[in-house]
Amino acid sequence: MTRRRLPPLNSLRAFEAAARHLNFEKAGDEIAVTASAVGQQVKALEAWLGSPLFVRLPSKGVALTGLGERYAAAITDALDRLNEATARALKPEASRVLNVSTLPSFAAGWLIPRLGALRLRHPDLEIRVSVTTDRTDFSREDMDVAIRFGRGVYPGLRSDLLMEEYFFPVCSTALLSDRERPLKEPADLRHHTLLHEIVADGVPDYMSWDRWLAEIGVEGIDASHGPRFSHTFLILQAAASGQGVALATNVLIGDYLDAGRLARPFPQQVKGAYQYYVVCPETTAERPAIAAFRNWLLEEASLQASGETASRAP
Repeated sequence: MTRRRLPPLNSLRAFEAAARHLNFEKAGDEIAVTASAVGQQVKALEAWLGSPLFVRLPSKGVALTGLGERYAAAITDALDRLNEATARALKPEASRVLNVSTLPSFAAGWLIPRLGALRLRHPDLEIRVSVTTDRTDFSREDMDVAIRFGRGVYPGLRSDLLMEEYFFPVCSTALLSDRERPLKEPADLRHHTLLHEIVADGVPDYMSWDRWLAEIGVEGIDASHGPRFSHTFLILQAAASGQGVALATNVLIGDYLDAGRLARPFPQQVKGAYQYYVVCPETTAERPAIAAFRNWLLEEASLQASGETASRAP
């Protein structure tokens, strides 16, 4: 077995912090030592490597050399992995507490309404739900499972397809029964107010009304006007109160259809570019609590998909 040639860990920690901050004082604050101590550790590492990692600037600042940039990137990745491995090692394999990260809309519209069923199935499983629009970084965050919206390619992580997403128009039952402006086919949308969801600039493949209408081959409808809302819940509320027609998804529609608060005026739907996945690190994928939660999620999604298939059958 080849013996590893590794510099002192303290020098690596000091260098990595200094490389991120490009400031010895801030690096010292992070690792609880003085700026002078950081400088000494960096000098020791440079001597061990036989090459400079920083260029000292006249303004008393520092900049990374080419070697320093490459080495810092590799060391940051290695320390992140070490941090993740340590966190997993400290967490008992038999722990029944799961930290789950997901999108706010998915938590409110799909996950939280089903947690009662999870408690009946696994009464000893304690779920702690955290909502965020940022992608979960398992190496830096104390998360066990994430439910992500994307294409399912996440290197180093196990990814299971949870649900495919389909978009379709919904409106209030009162609007559906409007005799003066019937909603019998998608072309009839030209006579109604279209409700829009506000999304961040530059979101690729966003399912707008323009795109949805183009996908099903309907032309001649100006979809640029209409009220705009910053959250899925708000646009569904607006549609339920009769303010117009909204684009909804099978994933986030919640119980609006079953409760009769919203209705689908026609069956046309368009598959979205992204889908929902259950994601976790490969190293912990078979932990009993994670496996139980993942299996339950997949079963719930399968039951919903079966119900939707039945409801769309002629």
